[in-house]
Amino acid sequence: MPHLLDKLCPRAELAQRIAQLPKPLVFTNGVFDILHRGHVSYLEQARNLGASLVIGLNSDASARTLGKGPDRPLNQEADRACVLAALESVSLVTLFEESTPVELLKLVRPQVYVKGGDYDIETLEETKWVRSWGGQAQALAFVDGYSTTSLVRKIRG
Repeated sequence: MPHLLDKLCPRAELAQRIAQLPKPLVFTNGVFDILHRGHVSYLEQARNLGASLVIGLNSDASARTLGKGPDRPLNQEADRACVLAALESVSLVTLFEESTPVELLKLVRPQVYVKGGDYDIETLEETKWVRSWGGQAQALAFVDGYSTTSLVRKIRG
């Protein structure tokens, strides 16, 4: 089993590292600020759709563009990446600086693109790109009752 740091991949090494992964390749993306049961259930389901799971992780700067609050993410990108890489279901974690993962997705070219059920998969630009090379895009059922935003609210009282 690879060490969690071996699963962290700079964009410059992405093409080479992805070529070594078993296919079909599944890709998802997100901030994953405070990892909770909803996240790990979602990632396990995503991984079960293929042989490898690559996560595009929003950098700190990218995450701040998403309107989750001025103090988010609470955990820095390196810490969030390590926590994700420690999960058995995750094959590779790479950061992206842009507000959307479209450019990263074009590099990864997964056979399957996955988002949570809180997204309308048909309206995402990522869906258009994945389908353009014959891949599929799907939304997984949202795990109700789990949200980093609500968890932060609860912690703050």
